[in-house]
Amino acid sequence: MFYLRLCVLALVQMLGTYAMADLSIISSTGVSSIMQELIPAYERETGQRVTISYDTSNIILERLKRGESADLVILTGPLVDSLTQQGRLQAGTRTDMAKSGIGVAVKAGAPRPDISNVAAFKQALLDAPSVAYTGTGASGQYFAGLVEKMGISPEVKQKAKVPAGGLVAELVVKGEAAMAVQMISELKAVPGADYVGPLPAPMQLYTVFSAALMSQAKDISAAKLMLEFMKKPQAQAIYRAKGMETD
Repeated sequence: MFYLRLCVLALVQMLGTYAMADLSIISSTGVSSIMQELIPAYERETGQRVTISYDTSNIILERLKRGESADLVILTGPLVDSLTQQGRLQAGTRTDMAKSGIGVAVKAGAPRPDISNVAAFKQALLDAPSVAYTGTGASGQYFAGLVEKMGISPEVKQKAKVPAGGLVAELVVKGEAAMAVQMISELKAVPGADYVGPLPAPMQLYTVFSAALMSQAKDISAAKLMLEFMKKPQAQAIYRAKGMETD
């Protein structure tokens, strides 16, 4: 009888540990400011804890190629579709969250450059002592191509600060760059940085962020709850507050 009680107790402890296992997420830095508010709201509503790690899209793809796994992945919509076709994500689970444009930020209190139109933005880039953008993120790659089309690539490259990933507005806060160009949601995630505004409409690029279940997800029920939570009005309000668009 004593042995039976021990077995039952061990089983209860195992089930309790499994029930409290964290929902794991690998996410693009593009939604880091959003997830910092959305996750606590989800945890309060469901009692489910969440662990999350952030990287730029290209680095996440490398992590997945090396065999890293999680319950959910948050990336740009096209990358989610590509990974689904490869069998890495579960078909039919893509959930679009919101979209973000690209913008400009400077250090809080610094003069705000005129970027109201294409000509003004071009001049602002030429006048800036230094410009920061990512080397691997979608916004950085797009911006590199954009300055090439504008005919000012050599001038920008010689004063560029190009980290592999992360939030480039942190460089303007530290005084290592005068101007940061990245997704609006990422710029707004950095305390001490002033968001100047979006790129002029003719050169703007919007990126849709989507979440999906990984094929090797361990806690499918919790992951599906999170996907449903991402569509709720309170989640939509968080997206908009962080500079993203939901329509």
